[in-house]
Amino acid sequence: MDDNNSEYKHLFPIVVEVAEGKTYKWCGCGKSKTQPFCDKENCGDKAVSFIADLTEEVCFCNCKQTKNPPFCDGSHAKVLLEVVKNRQNK
Repeated sequence: MDDNNSEYKHLFPIVVEVAEGKTYKWCGCGKSKTQPFCDKENCGDKAVSFIADLTEEVCFCNCKQTKNPPFCDGSHAKVLLEVVKNRQNK
């Protein structure tokens, strides 16, 4: 995504290559400065631990609406539609 759309960047998943056996903490609150991962300042009980089974690319949810944390499940599409509708109604 280019910088012109940076205000919507949080609505798209973040693809990260994870390393087999490594533990990651996904930010569930959206306040971390190190998205998609928790920076331990704001997440509290919304952080989700994830241990990578394989070294591979993973799509982490960035809109925080997923029903399958920490993974993207496409929920951002609904959020994007709401944003578009709201912009059209202005």
